[in-house]
Amino acid sequence: MDPEKTHDLTLKWLKRIEASRFRWLITQKTISDPIEVFGIQFPNRLGLAAGLDKNGACIDGFAALGFGHIEVGTVTPRPQPGNPKPRLFRLPQANGIINRFGFNNEGVDKLIENIKSSKFTGVLGINIGKNFDTPVEKATEDYLICLTKVYPYASYITVNISSPNTANLRQLQFGDALDELISAIKVKQAELTESFGRKIPVLIKIAPDLTEIEIEQLAETFMRHQVDGVIATNTTFSREGVESLKHADEQGGLSGAPVLQQSTKVLELLAKKVNGQFPIVGVGGIDSPEAASQKIEAGASLVQIYSGFIYQGPRLISAIVKNI
Repeated sequence: MDPEKTHDLTLKWLKRIEASRFRWLITQKTISDPIEVFGIQFPNRLGLAAGLDKNGACIDGFAALGFGHIEVGTVTPRPQPGNPKPRLFRLPQANGIINRFGFNNEGVDKLIENIKSSKFTGVLGINIGKNFDTPVEKATEDYLICLTKVYPYASYITVNISSPNTANLRQLQFGDALDELISAIKVKQAELTESFGRKIPVLIKIAPDLTEIEIEQLAETFMRHQVDGVIATNTTFSREGVESLKHADEQGGLSGAPVLQQSTKVLELLAKKVNGQFPIVGVGGIDSPEAASQKIEAGASLVQIYSGFIYQGPRLISAIVKNI
């Protein structure tokens, strides 16, 4: 089947099963290996990465599979269709996936409706972005709209400035644009903390396509603004190692096994620069306990999976949690 149709059908059936008497078919025991990160108690180190359940439509279903946390989104202030189809491509020979979705989602208000109807009481991350037609100079406004709306419902919030599929978005990772964005987010976070009487950690998600100098600059900016944490990394523009495969020339971000080493290198360099001043979540190419352990050895406190989960299914969850 077409990969995106498969994706949509899987979510549709997962949602049906999670609400039925056949829920036991998808239920796996959540393995307890608790750890405190960002001031939050996580049942275990493994989470579901953002992008698989953009609208929070299947939170209870994914929760039943045994994840220690679930991250939904990326969500934008207004609904948007994303980029033209086809926009999702499998590279099975490399256990890789290329997507150019472009933040397709039903908008932040719909996400909140879905969260309210969920029974999930565990750790929920909400990943936020900007609408495609919002000029990058006004991107901060979109992030603040989403931040304000999702704040009461999130365990933590991720600011996605690293998707390769929204024009100019990655410019926000650098220089004055990054300073202005983080400054505005920290001010709004402080206001919301005062209003709600609790601080929700705000994380920044970065790209794997960064030089060592750029990583050093990011580290300095993050430390200066005292960010709560970083997710490393998003998908890559690189096609190293998959150049000869079918679909390798498709535009979009490459995820899965081919990005493991590049992503882990960025994580390791960042961890050395910040020296424990904030936690890092490792994501990118994890398809085995060994790959997850690489992330932790490189400096990650938590790890997340997406493409590895697509290829291997729920068995990967317990395999990783039991062996890291």
